[in-house]
Amino acid sequence: MKLKLLRGRILTFHHEPRNGDDDAAYTYIEDGALLIRDGIIQQVGTFETVSTMAPTALVTDHRPHLMLAGFIDAHIHFPQVQVIGSWGSQLLNWLNDYTFPQEALYADPDHSKNMASKFFDQLIAHGTTTAAAFCSVHKTSVDAFFKEAYTRGMRMLGGKVLMDRNAPEGLRDTPQSGYDDTKALIDTWHGTGRSGYVITPRFAITSSPAQMEMVQALASEYDECHIQTHLSENHDEIAYTAELYPKARDYLDIYHSYGLLSAKTLLGHSIHLKPREIDVLVATGAHPVFCPTSNLFLGSGLFDDAGLRAKGITNGIATDVGAGTSYSMLQTLNEGYKVLQLQGQSLHPLQAFHWATRGNACILGLEDKIGTLDVGTEADVIVLNSKSTGAMALRMDCATSLSEELFILQMMGDDRAITEVYVAGEPRKS
Repeated sequence: MKLKLLRGRILTFHHEPRNGDDDAAYTYIEDGALLIRDGIIQQVGTFETVSTMAPTALVTDHRPHLMLAGFIDAHIHFPQVQVIGSWGSQLLNWLNDYTFPQEALYADPDHSKNMASKFFDQLIAHGTTTAAAFCSVHKTSVDAFFKEAYTRGMRMLGGKVLMDRNAPEGLRDTPQSGYDDTKALIDTWHGTGRSGYVITPRFAITSSPAQMEMVQALASEYDECHIQTHLSENHDEIAYTAELYPKARDYLDIYHSYGLLSAKTLLGHSIHLKPREIDVLVATGAHPVFCPTSNLFLGSGLFDDAGLRAKGITNGIATDVGAGTSYSMLQTLNEGYKVLQLQGQSLHPLQAFHWATRGNACILGLEDKIGTLDVGTEADVIVLNSKSTGAMALRMDCATSLSEELFILQMMGDDRAITEVYVAGEPRKS
């Protein structure tokens, strides 16, 4: 395949910045170039240097825009494409009033296929090149999700939700059918193209002990797969969970008792944690996932990022569409900054952009493949225009540093700031 060379300003991270002065955490090149072949980054450096290595490469000049690794969304719901922005109450009522009726539609293969196309359009438009997604309880939704990812060549993770109780008819499986369907889907999709399967018990409320035993069996049989679920999002949810599992010491103990906690476990929300639960997260390496726009929208609470990090816990960050109110990781970082501000915690823009790229790649164990612009990684690249709106351009006239520019993108940017999106080296937005 012909060599491609992308020219522009380059920003890529090597480790999480300790603060705004941690220059060793990242590389920034004012006139940079990425050399790409067969979807893999071959060289990165100054344009002057890299262009001499491949004088016949096809050059796409994105100057003066900024090139970063594609955004990674660590928690999103594919069947909630048409739920986003639904006037709501708090979590459990919102699920019953809006989410469950919409998810029931995904039994229809044609509906699933149509929505999968629109879902991936939104991801690309907002600069997200990888996501960990919850599908519906139906195999049809999972097939549609992974078929669309395969067609677009995207590195995506996802799985069928397992839920055998406390949900309407048509949205429940059984412990055995959930096990059988998941096993078949893993065999079909895990490792197909750039896809990875995620074993997905929705949350303890919708899975009986019998189903949790099946989930434990799946996790043991397929230890290469991630596990995703929800944890301690809402006080009523926590109280109901305690009624359903009266022998559990706390919410997290349910998942722990079934052997579901490891460095491959993603725990959406994780807001109202007890000290013992935090100790278990430290011991198991499981990852809380911060969903700021969703937590604010449903009035769920404030995520204690600094408190968890102080214990050595590594957190993800995510949109949680459809309770989350934007597909944009820029707007997710915007609201995340505000949630942390309310608690006297800080989020420097360099830390924010690391979080949405290499940081989320690390919690997925995929930092050798995505999340940076390192040589040998997959060429998922986004191009950001910090003057994409009149208000942003006006603000940028006074910006004097890279950190200021990133903060403008973080606070004021959305899909209009995403000029181009490359998936495995192929332009997808334009």
